[in-house]
Amino acid sequence: MVAEAAGVSKMTASRVLRNEGGFSPQTRDRVLAEVERLGYLPNRIAAVFSGDQKSTFIGVSIPDLGNEVFTHVLEGIDRKLSAFGHQTVLGMTQRVAGEEEKWIGTVLSWQPAGLILTGVSHAPRVQQMLEAADLPVVEIWELSATPFDMCVGLDHEASGRAMGRYLVSKGYKHFGYVGTHHDAANAAAARLSGFGEAVKAGEGRLKKQLLLNDVPGFYTGYYGVEQLLSSAPETEVVFFQNDNMAMGAIQFCQAKGISVPGDLGIAGWGELPIASVLPYRLTTVRVNHLRIGQAAAEKLLLRISGDSVDPVTDVGFQLIEGETV
Repeated sequence: MVAEAAGVSKMTASRVLRNEGGFSPQTRDRVLAEVERLGYLPNRIAAVFSGDQKSTFIGVSIPDLGNEVFTHVLEGIDRKLSAFGHQTVLGMTQRVAGEEEKWIGTVLSWQPAGLILTGVSHAPRVQQMLEAADLPVVEIWELSATPFDMCVGLDHEASGRAMGRYLVSKGYKHFGYVGTHHDAANAAAARLSGFGEAVKAGEGRLKKQLLLNDVPGFYTGYYGVEQLLSSAPETEVVFFQNDNMAMGAIQFCQAKGISVPGDLGIAGWGELPIASVLPYRLTTVRVNHLRIGQAAAEKLLLRISGDSVDPVTDVGFQLIEGETV
């Protein structure tokens, strides 16, 4: 279409669009004028498939966009990749192995330059596809001493252990936990494991572990703490899967006249923006979600460029000693 409008051959038009040379300035100006007039967009996918250029696509999988944590991680990834001319191809796996396998199969057919995957546990078929693809892969959110290729995340079990030790040091004896079902939420399961270990070591009792079949949001925390207190009223402090759930619990306590932390201590995880609306500081664990995304993108870009990369990056965490326990 562009070649015909500019009165040149398709090969000449293609050379102009790829800036390969072999044409006069007048021809270049004529072709680019028609590109502007027609609103032509080069078919980058076709160019990659034909071997004319390297792929600029990076496949990025996250569980879902409803989880505020991963929107921040994705922002960090996209900022860094776009600054270097790469585009993200987003997939949402819902933490279902079959969905991840299906998405990876599709995105690999587009010949991406690399992949960023949430989590370090994958189905055997996914492992096979990644090995056959032979491209840079960064696993994010959790850590592994032996990642598939590279990983960026934090020690979730250690963060739960740190919270347990802190709450024990505050004098609490009867503990509770509210989260969502951990069948696929490996990081949350690791946090609960570390928390329970610290509570037991501090001679406390984890009276109730409530795992709800729901998303880890505000309303889940609201009705979750209600269920927990109805079955374990002696609970003195509750650790929540994330800050959104902790905020829901605080709202429930306010509605029912339960003093926080006088009657019930509440601790969250993640230091999400929702906690900033509280008149007092939430006790939580700070995680630099944006940095996880940026570090993952940086690793991938270095590998694409052929540079050596440390396979494991631990972004760490920080316990925030708030006013809710």
